[in-house]
Amino acid sequence: MTDMYSYETELAKRGYKAVCGTDEAGAGPLAGPVYAAAVILDPGFVIEGINDSKKLSEKKREQLFSLITERAVAYSIASVSEKEIDRINILNARMEAMRKAVAGLCVKPDFLLVDGNRDPGAFPESMCIVGGDARSASIAAASILAKVSRDRYMAEMSEKYPGYGFAKHKGYGTKEHIEAIKRLGPCEIHRTSFLKNIIGEDAN
Repeated sequence: MTDMYSYETELAKRGYKAVCGTDEAGAGPLAGPVYAAAVILDPGFVIEGINDSKKLSEKKREQLFSLITERAVAYSIASVSEKEIDRINILNARMEAMRKAVAGLCVKPDFLLVDGNRDPGAFPESMCIVGGDARSASIAAASILAKVSRDRYMAEMSEKYPGYGFAKHKGYGTKEHIEAIKRLGPCEIHRTSFLKNIIGEDAN
């Protein structure tokens, strides 16, 4: 197995049979939900090319999305809305999205690998891995499912809210996006708590 499977391999040696990776996507954008995914990979099937979703092309992410959802033992994708992000803040929303994703699995994991340095408290036996989406196949798989799902949603929102360019920048604070907000004002899926530096304290 490749180095991406080293955590999963070690945990399997310790007797864990359903190792789950979880990660989120969309913490930084000015618009749209934050997404998270949880994935239990088949230990007998190595997915070649799996890596941190940010290091992959959109085409490669889409290919791997299909392969992961076809071959995973179990997977779950969840999101927390922009309104909830404004209400509870992005850190809490990220943790909630991961908890929802893990809770949605049809197979109960016996160990959880979490990207980053904060444990969402989704499972009693867990390990946080900083940069885990580039170090663990399970976390990388979760990062791909979360990223692709969110990107697809933002492409849909681009049709519903034309003029902002959501299909292109996916809600991130690009120059084009900021100019569109100033020109058109925020729309329903903007995170008002993220816009104060752009349109002032009246962002709502």
